[in-house]
Amino acid sequence: MPAPLPGTLHLTVTLRDQLKRDEGKSAEMYLDSRGFLTIGYGHLLRGGPPLSDAAMEQILGDDLLATTQALRDRLPWVVTLSSAREGALVNMAFNMGVGGVAGFKKMLAALQAQEWDTAARELLDSKYATQVGERATRLAQQLITDTWV
Repeated sequence: MPAPLPGTLHLTVTLRDQLKRDEGKSAEMYLDSRGFLTIGYGHLLRGGPPLSDAAMEQILGDDLLATTQALRDRLPWVVTLSSAREGALVNMAFNMGVGGVAGFKKMLAALQAQEWDTAARELLDSKYATQVGERATRLAQQLITDTWV
């Protein structure tokens, strides 16, 4: 590419810049002009290239940060729990939403009272536990033992 002439404006536009401009950006799913589910900068969710491992890790990280913050906003006392016990609640919130976790009144009261066995029993005595099976068993064990399971 020749050097720009003196006194003229030289703009370097990359393919990435062009696509950002032309595709637009959306952090939420939308239907494109052909009716395909799309997100980000024109990434088709069905029929497009699959997400890379790096992209999936980035999305997981972003989702974990958002879920942790939402849980802390709704139940500020969870920051007093150990990382393993708070992690069990974040795991649940990731799966059922913060509102779903907030519905576990007896379990949450037991956690605040540091009654780990009771909290685990309340978790296991729920519809959620029947729906997720071994996941609930592992999370209950994590609440009791204060170790990542």
